[in-house]
Formats: sequence, structure tokens, C-alpha cells
Amino acid sequence: MEVQIILLMVLLPLLMVRAKVPAMIVFGDSSVDAGNNNYIATVARSNFQPYGRDFEGGKPTGRFSNGRITTDFLSQAFGIKPYVPPYLDPNHNISHFATGVTFASAATGYDNATSDVLSVIPLWKQLEYYKGFQKKLRVYLGESRANETFAKALHIISVGTNDFLENYFAIPGRASEYTPIEYQNFLVGIAEKFIHKLYGLGARKISLGGLPPMGCLPLERTTNFVGGNDCVPRYNSIALEFNQKLSKLTTTLNKDLPQIRLVFSNPYDIFLQIIQKPAHYGFQVASMSCCATGMFEMGYSCSRGSSFSCIDASRYVFWDSFHPTEKTNGIIAKYLVKNSLAQFLH
Repeated sequence: MEVQIILLMVLLPLLMVRAKVPAMIVFGDSSVDAGNNNYIATVARSNFQPYGRDFEGGKPTGRFSNGRITTDFLSQAFGIKPYVPPYLDPNHNISHFATGVTFASAATGYDNATSDVLSVIPLWKQLEYYKGFQKKLRVYLGESRANETFAKALHIISVGTNDFLENYFAIPGRASEYTPIEYQNFLVGIAEKFIHKLYGLGARKISLGGLPPMGCLPLERTTNFVGGNDCVPRYNSIALEFNQKLSKLTTTLNKDLPQIRLVFSNPYDIFLQIIQKPAHYGFQVASMSCCATGMFEMGYSCSRGSSFSCIDASRYVFWDSFHPTEKTNGIIAKYLVKNSLAQFLH
């Protein structure tokens, strides 16, 4: 009897949380892609070793990390489930997706031109997948329960880094059309329209993610010869400017859209703290990544150079030259729950 009471005391808070947020619905790029790119024709993949070596069963899933990504940790923190599955995975069905699903695609951005670079799923297509999911959920749960799920589910948007690092500053095109500030405004306009469309589809709880200190990614530091392989200040400044615009957009939309609960989830500060004071968080290396030489590899090049990879990824802030390790993802997720998403727990 005592054991049953203890179990009830442990489980009841989780059940109450899950009732408040019954599902986690995710849009974005590689920061939140759990493997959708495995099922499309693109080189932007990670469904091979050494990716996923610390994931359950030691298997690569398509997540750009050695293990779980931020949304997996968030889903668990909300008492939903330990992993958020990818929508295009044929091994999952609507019963799995009913409590959480990601439509995200590695290498995508707000800008359609960004998704075109590596032929990945643009944001508008992710929204079309969401509409298809809604139809399936209405059949599975019934109209009323499905609509309640859409209203209570936490919709997470995590995208934007690729728009700058893989598009604007990497290839000709947008840089000749827009100044950096104009391009930021262009992207914020797309973000605003996307949130309006989500709202029109019944979403009421939405987390709009900010950019990390993208000038400190190992790939950017490796190529920063003039700056002595330190963080690239210009890229960090743009991330800060863009985040300010997203924060302002959040404030505006909360006033304009009745009953919406839109929060700005900003990983910038905690990520920079980890990079600047790695030892404080239990890390030893922050300037290079674990995979291969740690300087520029990601995706297939990470796999080809895997024999050079570190032995213990938990000592590293970054897994590959662009993406954090599972340990870093867990710290960032905990920070986001405490500083922006906690209101959805109550």
C-alpha cells in the first residue's frame, strides 16, 4: 500500500503536467530534426556512425548529435515521453505522433532559398505536414479531443542559424539583395507569418527559439584565421540583433492574437556561458568538437573521419563542428524549461 501511495505521489505531478501539455509539436532545422532527412534525397544526413553512438542502443537515428537533442529532453521534462519521433519515419504511426512529433529538417531555414541549398524540407512544407498530421489525429482521437490537443500542445520553432551561415554569408544571392539588417527583418516577417498560420490551425502554446552564439561554432572558429581561431564577433552580434527582433515580435503577437501564449526561448546566454566557462559545466573542450578532427567535420565528413573522434563526448561542448553534444543539449533544455517554458508546466 505504501509503495502504491509513493508511486502515485511521483506520477501524479507528471500526469498533471501532461494534461496541461499533452503533446510536443516541433518545427525547424537540425537542432530539432530527429531523422526526417533520412527519408528525403539530401546529403544533409546523420543516420550513420558515429552519430547516435550514445543514443539508446548506440544507433544513429538522424539526430545531429551523439545522443538526444534538446526537444527529446524537453519532452521528458514535460512528462510526455523521452524522444520526439520524426514524422517521415515509417516505423511510427499516429498513435506515436499523438503525444509528440517533429517535422523539422536539418539544413533548412526561414528562407526558402536556405532549404534549396541542400534540397531539404522548407518551413512551408513542414506546415503542410502538420496539416496532414491534424487530419490523421482527428480520425484517431475524434474532432473534439484532437482540437483540444492542438490548443494545449506545445509547438516549438527552432530555426534560423542556417539562413545566415549556410545561405546569407556562404553563397551569392541574398547578400546582394539585402543588408544584414534587412535580411533579419525579412526573416522575422516569415516567422510572423508562420506563427499566424500556426495560430489559424489552432495552436495556442508556442515557443519561438532564438539563435545560439553562432560565431562560436567550431566550424566558424576553425576558419577565423585572422581572429586566432576565436569566436567570430560579427556572427555573434547578428545572432543578438536577430534575437532582439524575435523577442519584440513575441511581445507584439501576444498582444495581437487572443488567447495565444507565445514565449521567446533564447539559448544564446546559456550556450555562451558553457563555451566561455566549460569547466563550470563539467566540460574540458569548447573550441573543437568530438567528431573526427573536431575542426570542420559534420555529416558524412564526420563519419569518414570517425577514427579520429574523441573517446568521451561528455567532455566536449560540441559533437560535430556545428552541433552540440547530448550533454550540452540537456543543459540547454533544462535552462529553457526554467527560464521560458516553465509557465506551461503550471
